[in-house]
This record gives sequence, structure tokens and C-alpha cells, in this order.
Amino acid sequence: MAKLKKKYTEGASRMYTTRNRALKKLQVSLQDFRRLCILKGIYPVEPRSRKQANRGSTKLTTFYYSRDIQLLLSEPLMQRFREHKTFLRKLQHALAKDDLTRARAMDRQRPTYTLNHLVLERYPQFGDALADLDDALCMVFLFATMPVGAEQQLSQDVAAECRALAAEFQHYVVHARALRKVFLSIKGIYYQAEIQGTPVTWIVPYQFSQRVPDDVDFKVMATFLQFYRTLLRFVNFRLFTGANLAYPPALDAAMDD
Repeated sequence: MAKLKKKYTEGASRMYTTRNRALKKLQVSLQDFRRLCILKGIYPVEPRSRKQANRGSTKLTTFYYSRDIQLLLSEPLMQRFREHKTFLRKLQHALAKDDLTRARAMDRQRPTYTLNHLVLERYPQFGDALADLDDALCMVFLFATMPVGAEQQLSQDVAAECRALAAEFQHYVVHARALRKVFLSIKGIYYQAEIQGTPVTWIVPYQFSQRVPDDVDFKVMATFLQFYRTLLRFVNFRLFTGANLAYPPALDAAMDD
């Protein structure tokens, strides 16, 4: 007698998983799950049959590929996020007891992490990075002109890095004479350059005082910016070394002001 198959062990119910099941499997918060998905390039999908993918339920929910969630289990950032949460818990405990000496010592040993492995994982070829450079440039140029503040999730160091990365990329475009098109619009100035045969288009906001909207989730944008800064650093380094230029270039802060 043939063995009976269990329900929801194959087909769409196995190919897709809901966000709640993903959170339970990964044992992370919703905020950390969103950050991981943005950094890893994992996005929601729409199955052909939502009822079959949701194991017979018609409740509205968000679906992901099960294989993508399985890859997150071996992601090193998972452990880094847990270490950072533990650090924040200990730091808040020290501040609650007014132990400022211990809090300052802990703050100097704040755990850090890099996204270098994610750039190499998502863009194994340099041409892939150039083809996906439009959004990174738009985001970096936008935050380079935004006012610094806690509401915008933008610190002084991050804003300075964005301005430096933008200046480095512009320097290469001028050096390589890669600029092809310029267009003025209400949103800003559109530029298009051809870099190693790949057209790259980005927008630069006008140098006016900006009104920061209230209906924008800057936490999500800050996560995208964190990855795009790492990506642009890799791209700038590759472009400069390929053109026999020193990297990072020497920037004159006085002339920039």
C-alpha cells in the first residue's frame, strides 16, 4: 500500500511561505526581517493561487519564496543583529543605573558589521553592478543634499560620506568624458553617462532648502542607503583603479564649500 502524502508538503504551499511563518522560522523581529530582505535583495512575490500557497486560507498576507527564507538562515548578518540587540539591552541597563563610566566603555566597543559580502554576492560581475547603479546614485545624491537630523535617520558622518562618494563619481565621469545627456526638470537635474558601454542615469536635486515630507519612511530609505553606500564605494574603487587614478582621491573641502 502506497504511503499517503501529507497535505501542503508539495506544490505552491511548499514553494511559497508567508511572512509570519518566515518570522517564526528565523526568530527575528519584523524590523530586522525587513532590513535583511532589503540588504539581501529579497522581495515579496505573488503566487498564482493565493489559497493554495496559504494552505487553504484566503486571508490576505505577504508571500516569499521558501528558498529565499532558507538562505537567510545561513546569513552572517543574523548573528550580527542579535549581537547588536544584546549590546543595546546591556547599554540601556547601564544607563538606567546611571553607570555612565560603564556605558561609555560599552559604547566604545559597539559591535559593527559590513556589507561587503552582500555586494559580492549580489553582483558577481562588475557589469551587473553598473547595470544596477541608477538607484544607488539617486539615493546617494539625494541624501548628500538633505538636512541632517534624527527624523531623516541621517547623521553628519553619513551625509559627509554621501557627499564624498558623489564627488568621487562625478570626478571619474569628468575624467573619462563619459557624460552623454543632461536634462533639467522640476525634480532636479538628470544626468546620463556611458560607463564601459553601460548607460547610467541619475538625478541630482537642486541646491535649495528642502522640505522633508512627513509621510516617508526614512528607516527603510536608510537601510537602502546603507547598502548603496557600500555598492558605490566598490564601484568607485574599480573605476578609479581601472583608470590608473589614486583612490580615494584628495578632495579640497575648502573649495567644496
